Amino acid sequence: MKKLLITGGSSYLGRHIVPIAQEAAYTYYSADPFAGGHQLDMRDGAAVTALVQQIAPDAIIHLAGSNRNADMANVIVAGCENVVQAAASVGAKVVFMSSDVIFDGTGAPYSEAAAPAPLHDYGRAKVRGEQIIASYSNHAIIRTSLIYSTRLMDRGTEWMQRAIAEQQPITLFTNQLRQPVHADDLSRACLALAKGAFTGVLNVAGREVVTRANFGRAILAHWGIPITETVTFAPDLSGRWPLDTRLDITLAQNVLSFPLRGVRDAITV
Repeated sequence: MKKLLITGGSSYLGRHIVPIAQEAAYTYYSADPFAGGHQLDMRDGAAVTALVQQIAPDAIIHLAGSNRNADMANVIVAGCENVVQAAASVGAKVVFMSSDVIFDGTGAPYSEAAAPAPLHDYGRAKVRGEQIIASYSNHAIIRTSLIYSTRLMDRGTEWMQRAIAEQQPITLFTNQLRQPVHADDLSRACLALAKGAFTGVLNVAGREVVTRANFGRAILAHWGIPITETVTFAPDLSGRWPLDTRLDITLAQNVLSFPLRGVRDAITV
């Protein structure tokens, strides 16, 4: 049995992986959801190395790096640098969580060989993170899409729930195409890559392409949240976000031993 360390165990995905990771060690930044983790600031290189050397994991699943953090870019970039340095000191594999928003949305569907072209700071930080992780030979980079669950509400849905309750306006975009992935499927993929021999980039997303508007309808219905008159459906004309980030998941379906479900497979209304 390989020994695992999960950074960002308090993240949305971390709260799905940690319970099924067979007593893996995990880190958190401010709040420990399971009362058994290691508090860690990923920007502190000495602290990261000390913890990794203390645990001596065979693999590190690196999730830490929220796009809501005020120091987001530094958390992602410095975190990747520190994880790579620490992993090298114990010979651990690194599995890094990247995103489909490293692309500009003009060349979908994107294969693992597609060149990134991010439109915003979060995408640029993830690209730099990928470059740092890829400089370390024993790695796997997961590019994924919107993460959701049917038993733990994601933060985007929490935001919509609050806005609807407070009668604040919400626009769900009809021209943004994504492949939402169930957190349980993505968790299984992370663990499989941490324990397996695959190295390189792997697209891991749901098999169903949906608009943000239709995904919003489905996830709100699942949680029993009514769509009120304050919710509108319209195209995104801002140019700030990629419109089509479809990922080719052919390789993932060959590498992984389970199917990557689509929204209609996973969500029951």
